[in-house]
Amino acid sequence: MTAPSAALIRIDHAVLRSTRRALGDTPAVAVARGLSHFGEHALGWLALGAAGWATGRRREDWAAGMAGVVAAHAAGVVVKRVVRRVRPALEDVPALVGTPSRLSFPSAHSCSTAAAAVGFGPMLGRPPMVVVTGVMLVSRVLLGVHYPSDVVSGAVLGTGVASAVRRRMTRDAGRKA
Repeated sequence: MTAPSAALIRIDHAVLRSTRRALGDTPAVAVARGLSHFGEHALGWLALGAAGWATGRRREDWAAGMAGVVAAHAAGVVVKRVVRRVRPALEDVPALVGTPSRLSFPSAHSCSTAAAAVGFGPMLGRPPMVVVTGVMLVSRVLLGVHYPSDVVSGAVLGTGVASAVRRRMTRDAGRKA
């Protein structure tokens, strides 16, 4: 893979620094840490999907949503291992939370959260899921564990993968009916 351009690096660093300056001394840090734990390995999203499935209503939709989250998270991990971009290491923006690896691109949290928005949006409402996705993306930058380009790319990847999974599963479910 090619390295990010100098312009992208400058933008990533500037946004990292400005996000930390704007939100670093606010309750947003505690919220970001909570979201970080919730989103680790997509476990919070899978628990939400399992709870929705357990209600007995719209089980096929909940299953499709969970499948999209799993597929998107897996895709993010594979891309991360291929690209091997190292997490931010700016002296003035230290990481505020631990991470399971030193790899940064794309953000798996952003991948799985965007996938959850696609998959669970029909049941929970798309606007709230879009807001949660935006908050998750900002949180990863605020915590200093991702570049802005990591979170945007993760969200695009997660949206694409989850959309494809949802289309396939709902099309297959329609054939069974």
